[in-house]
Amino acid sequence: MISNFHTHTTFCDGAGTAEQMVVSAIEKGFDVLGFSSHSDMVKDLDAYKAEIRRLAAKYEGKIRILCGIEAEYDTGFKRGDFDYVIGSTHYITAPDGGRFAFDATHDGLLNGVRDHFGGDFVAFLHAYFAQEREMVEKYDCDVIGHLDLVRKFNTKFPYFDESADWYREELVKTADVVAASGRLVEVNTGAISRGWMDDAYPSAEFRALLRERGVKFILSSDSHAPDTLDCAFDRFSAAESYVTLA
Repeated sequence: MISNFHTHTTFCDGAGTAEQMVVSAIEKGFDVLGFSSHSDMVKDLDAYKAEIRRLAAKYEGKIRILCGIEAEYDTGFKRGDFDYVIGSTHYITAPDGGRFAFDATHDGLLNGVRDHFGGDFVAFLHAYFAQEREMVEKYDCDVIGHLDLVRKFNTKFPYFDESADWYREELVKTADVVAASGRLVEVNTGAISRGWMDDAYPSAEFRALLRERGVKFILSSDSHAPDTLDCAFDRFSAAESYVTLA
């Protein structure tokens, strides 16, 4: 079964309409396509849900379509009647109460860590993983999105050592919490399609830790355009075993 559950459209920050994404998915041989607009970017959630339901009816028999949401957990977004919820962290709340987006731009990351963590990237990363664990333990979601998104800029603009002992300790602690929760983790290829990394989230080491603890994965492209729906699926479908939400 070919599926993708992390899909963005012009309802939020995507480049294609929902129908363009459906047509592309059918052309690429997908069996299931799940939409997951950002909860804090959709101006009209009712219109979003109505359009996805319309497409599900229009293309019934050709592809199964689900209406999900990618929720910023710290905003208190409620599950509602969505088919599934991806819980994600794109913002970090610092000890001083400041909240900033760490994955939008590299400059935004640098400025946020400078202004709210005194330039201490290790402190920032500890705070990030603590927030991820809080989300896993407290938020009502089905899938944990891009679990180590803090790696996004680290290939092109290195700011921490991914082999450091303290970093691996954060991965181990987080893997333990994820395993205890029973939640699914997505293997997310979005950084590849957008040219930031030649790897998925979570990293191979992180995936190994999760797998050792019995965590199950789904494969997602975090696609923001019709042509990236199956980005690197050939690579990562062979490397892992996956479950489906459908």
